[in-house]
Amino acid sequence: MKRYGMVIRLKEGCESEYRSFHAHVWPEVLAKIRECNIHNYSIYLKENLLFSYFEYHGADFRSDMDKMAADPNTQRWWSIVSPMQLPLESRAEGQWWADMAEVFHVD
Repeated sequence: MKRYGMVIRLKEGCESEYRSFHAHVWPEVLAKIRECNIHNYSIYLKENLLFSYFEYHGADFRSDMDKMAADPNTQRWWSIVSPMQLPLESRAEGQWWADMAEVFHVD
């Protein structure tokens, strides 16, 4: 299992709508997340910064992320929530959410 932390900005004025969509995530999107070996997935919000945390339990992260990106329901979901987000300028090329380095962990 590998832990991931990622960050992105939420556009001004989008908090209510973003919260509403995430209070009622489509079952097909949740099923695809699980199918792609993601567990314990959370998104936190602080002052227009969204922080996501999840645990990946698969063997091929890139392949699972490609499978998720190819899913029509996930694509529709992203077409709704992505316009509410502002990627960080410091993110790596090809990233939407910027990866974060884990600096501490304890079980």
